[in-house]
Amino acid sequence: MKGQGILKGLGVTLKHLIDTYLEDIKAGKDRYYTEEGVRQRMTSDTKGIFTVNYPEERLPLAEAFRFVPFLVYDEEDGEQIVRCTACGICSKVCPSQCIWITRAEDPETGKPLKTPAEFAIDIDLCMNCGYCAEYCPFDAIKMDHDFELAGYERMEANIHLKDRLLKPASYYAEIRPLNYALEQKAKAELAERKAARRAKVD
Repeated sequence: MKGQGILKGLGVTLKHLIDTYLEDIKAGKDRYYTEEGVRQRMTSDTKGIFTVNYPEERLPLAEAFRFVPFLVYDEEDGEQIVRCTACGICSKVCPSQCIWITRAEDPETGKPLKTPAEFAIDIDLCMNCGYCAEYCPFDAIKMDHDFELAGYERMEANIHLKDRLLKPASYYAEIRPLNYALEQKAKAELAERKAARRAKVD
């Protein structure tokens, strides 16, 4: 019979439409515009509507989701201590060469300091591979979850300078709690091993 495929397709659409209203009656208002509602619609046993009303509703991001990098700083006595030492490893391993670093210098002696004077990332070139974060020996650069970066001016919106890239370690702990906990555990174990070695030498 001609048109049988079209009728089957329309039947599937109609079934989803009816299921949506039936699920809405069962769940009530909590099915939309709430985090629980979005998570429920993501399960395998959900029926009816699958779409998300973005930007009012958002799918939860996986912890391993990565977008453009940011620089991490620690807060000690109300002071920002930037972890980056301007070693340049992130810039060297970057496949798209989107990272530029200028090392700070001591104004009196002219000697280089272990901190960046300038740090810039061109997010139009960044391919979000995460190599910079993976190879950084000081855990100074991490991948962000912020993906809503559209803008009208390329130089202002898409070239992130040091001030815009800096975010506290507490922010990193918030977006990647499991990774942060593992890193802290590894640092504690390393500190213990160093302390044990010193004790043996003494």
